Amino acid sequence: MQRLNAPQKNSNVSLKMSSVALATSLIMGGFATMASASAETEYEFGGYIKVDALITRTDSGTIPTGSIGRDFYIPSLTPVGDGASNTYTDFHARESRFFFRATQTLANGEKISGYFEFDSLGTPGGDKRVTNSYSPRVRHAFIQYRNWLAGQFWSNFQDVTIIPESPDFIGAPDGIVFNRQPQLRYTMANGWSFAVEAPETTVTPNQGGTARITTGDTAMPDLTARYQTRIDNVHYSVAAVVRRLEFRENGVNDTVNGYGINLSTKIDLGAHDIRAGFVHGEGIGRYVGVNSTNDAVVDDALNLDTLGYTGITLAYRHVWSDEYRTNLIFARGKFSDKREYTGINANDYTQRLAANLMYQVNEKLVVGAEVSRATRELLSGSKGNLDRVQFSAMYAF
Repeated sequence: MQRLNAPQKNSNVSLKMSSVALATSLIMGGFATMASASAETEYEFGGYIKVDALITRTDSGTIPTGSIGRDFYIPSLTPVGDGASNTYTDFHARESRFFFRATQTLANGEKISGYFEFDSLGTPGGDKRVTNSYSPRVRHAFIQYRNWLAGQFWSNFQDVTIIPESPDFIGAPDGIVFNRQPQLRYTMANGWSFAVEAPETTVTPNQGGTARITTGDTAMPDLTARYQTRIDNVHYSVAAVVRRLEFRENGVNDTVNGYGINLSTKIDLGAHDIRAGFVHGEGIGRYVGVNSTNDAVVDDALNLDTLGYTGITLAYRHVWSDEYRTNLIFARGKFSDKREYTGINANDYTQRLAANLMYQVNEKLVVGAEVSRATRELLSGSKGNLDRVQFSAMYAF
């Protein structure tokens, strides 16, 4: 019995040793494969950590705690009417962000890359009482191959070049196109780019004032085209969007067309610069002013009528030295008067004036301070102002 058992034990040992050898071989082979792959793949990651302190005074009501308007300026959230004035202070680090990029060289020498970026600004799930924990959100997530981009990125209708430097998240939201969404974009070497972008329609109910219905009924994607170039010290961009707006609920069954044009430029004056933009259109509400107006309104016959928008942005950046620079910002969004359908409690215009001082502590750390006044007025004439002092510190890595 023992002689019979001995070979069995030896066989088990041999089998275990063979298994270990095989596993080791597979693991080493896997590491070799990974090393080979990583030799052809470039990885990049970075982002910044940003801390904000905001002291806000509203003269016609209060922005409630937990509102996104307490974290950065949203034009449509400036209180209007007869509410009491109030002052409140907020601290947050929600704008801090992280990105990751992988670029791989293919067998034919071409490159393909993927990019992913997230932050925690504007997401639910947190509170200011104990932990200040907030959910992350996707900012960008896209694939680039040859001239193609597929995924979530800035709208092709937007020109990010004219976004002014500001402790505030956007700086001039009243007067510019500001939109990120899924799309399929083709960019040409001559400065032209064309995109098919995710559609969505926002509608004001009949006599609904600033109320909003997000329909999700739109069938045709938004179509955008843009041309941008630089001549000497002048960058300029011309962009257009064509849309179909649809709503098929609550007795409404209608489709209308929307369009918009966006003109923008950045002029370098030595170390200083001027950034300016003009955008106009019908039915482009969700692209402009952080959706301060809707795309369309329901008329008395239960059909859609497009809502118009005109926005202007002007910013001047003055560099005093290697350490200090100042930005002066003006932005205004004016909305079409369709009071016969929206009622008089719809927005007439919003605007923001701001001035800031940015201190470049070193090549990675910048500290800023900004004072601003924002105004919102309804078609009824009701008006409200939002005054804010904001401090920020941002470390980029």
